[in-house]
Amino acid sequence: MTPIRSPLQAQIVQWLVQPGDPVRAGDVLVIVEAMKMEHELHAECDGVLGEHLFAKGEAVLEGDLLSNVKLPSQSVRGLGADLIDDDAVNATPTQGIPQASQAGQSEPVAGPRADLLRVRERHALTHDASRPEAVAKRHAQGQRTARENIAELCDAGTFMEYGALAVAAQRCRRSEEDLMRNTPADGMVTGIGSVNQALFGAEASRTVVMAYDATVLAGTQGMRNHQKADRMLGLALQHKLPLVLFAEGGGGRPGDVDMPIVAGLHVSTFASYARLNGQVPVVGIVAGRCFAGNAALLGCSDVIIATQASNIGMGGPAMVEGGGLGVFSPEQIGPSSVQHGNGVIDVLVADEAAAVAAARHYLSFFQGRVRDWAAPDALVLREVVPENRLRVYDTRQVMAGITDKGSLLHLRSGFGQGIHTALARIEGRAVGLLASNPHHLGGAIDADAADKAARFMQLCNAHGLPLISLVDTPGFMVGPEIETKAQVRHVSRMFVAAAHLRVPYMSVVLRKGYGLGAMAMTAGGFHSPLFTVAWPSAEFGAMGLEGAVRLGYRKELDAQAEGPQRQALFAQLLAKQVDNGSALNMAATLEIDAVIDPAETRAWLVRGLQSAPVARGGGAIDTW
Repeated sequence: MTPIRSPLQAQIVQWLVQPGDPVRAGDVLVIVEAMKMEHELHAECDGVLGEHLFAKGEAVLEGDLLSNVKLPSQSVRGLGADLIDDDAVNATPTQGIPQASQAGQSEPVAGPRADLLRVRERHALTHDASRPEAVAKRHAQGQRTARENIAELCDAGTFMEYGALAVAAQRCRRSEEDLMRNTPADGMVTGIGSVNQALFGAEASRTVVMAYDATVLAGTQGMRNHQKADRMLGLALQHKLPLVLFAEGGGGRPGDVDMPIVAGLHVSTFASYARLNGQVPVVGIVAGRCFAGNAALLGCSDVIIATQASNIGMGGPAMVEGGGLGVFSPEQIGPSSVQHGNGVIDVLVADEAAAVAAARHYLSFFQGRVRDWAAPDALVLREVVPENRLRVYDTRQVMAGITDKGSLLHLRSGFGQGIHTALARIEGRAVGLLASNPHHLGGAIDADAADKAARFMQLCNAHGLPLISLVDTPGFMVGPEIETKAQVRHVSRMFVAAAHLRVPYMSVVLRKGYGLGAMAMTAGGFHSPLFTVAWPSAEFGAMGLEGAVRLGYRKELDAQAEGPQRQALFAQLLAKQVDNGSALNMAATLEIDAVIDPAETRAWLVRGLQSAPVARGGGAIDTW
């Protein structure tokens, strides 16, 4: 006989097989209960059940014998049963085992269990398919839903949603059915998904995503979605996961009345979002209207990607009117044309599809190296800088000529146009690029350009991207007008930002390398970078050479009559200064490290990247 013993102290709930009934291995014989939980005891072999030694409701101790299973060859005398032959015991369930012996076996279930169905039905209410009118209205406006944007951003099948079953904190004034149907996820979809997994693998691609749903209570910030946001922001910080925020929405929501609050200013979401600064890449995306609290979160992002139809402002029409500042339509407040030109928007795109593509591109620079890349034609670089030293050219051609094809992503292109900033790759490795812009003030650095460059240095330093500077500047912009814009403070930001760099910095002087501006473009001085090299077209001086001649040789020039003679003397003195400040002379006196063939620039940068290890500098990234 095989004993059936209680595995724990418990109470008999139900015997499912009666004495004398045949059983098969695995059949449930008896159910016992301990600590409000029921446990099934199974037969370990085929046979016939013996006597019940404890009845329903009786208490048993661990190890108590409850019954026995007798082997098929043995009889069940004494229980009033006839001899059971082997054929009866070994019969299939439909060939001889009484119905009672089947009571403990699992019956096949048709379809999902009731509890699973309830979960599925509840989740269905959160999906776009359950809200066709809201979705149709969104599409009619030429926009996508929050869930459609997330599906486009995250790799297929990788998004895990957190807090999907939340509803607005308005149970005091609305029915549960109303809240479930009309405030799904409390107007914010949150979770973790993979972005660019095929390129960088599952671990490096995990990304926190938060998307305000403009079709639910206008994408406003409610009590529950603040709680959801705090949860996701905590995970992003703890596990060092990048974050993407779809920020469209109208700010704080006054209708959440389930908690006794007055102003609702004790929420921690804004502080939690700000704590990610310098710790992980943070991307903000806007399509449509983004005002008040939503805009405040957006402004804490490392980079802001916005569509041309977007509006961004610290107050929407209602708040502006409430402050007695006039009546305006949403389209009049912070249109993209204004916010791109003033530096709020880093990347301006046509629509949400392009915004998501830009976000994927941006995140890729912080996810690792790529194996497949193509180099541009290096020989083209020899012709970029005109032989005429006064002729302007586009330094963005140089940026494209030294980086992997298709890798450039320009940031803040509408603002601070004296310096171009971009992320790119060189042989698959992510880098940050700064480049003077001769088309704007001849490349002179004004306040806006300095602000743009300093913040870009902080961004690259915080996230471990080496910096490459392409220099062609006559220096800092000067004059009475520029000083009204606090030029002294703004341009000095470049020196302070460079002093805190922990990432490699490499400088290439393309043409003009004059004065303090050139020093600012080379991390504070020509010997501060890993290397400072020059193209043959480069020229150097403590200030612009024309100005240096006029100041240094004023007496000699004034001695000549105004006209051809004075101009001839000026040209002669200038030519001498140009020759003296040539790249060859600078290299000969060791003020720069080398003069190189422009076609060799990429090779120098590759070797430079191989020479210096990269450490994430950390530290704050200015919102401006």
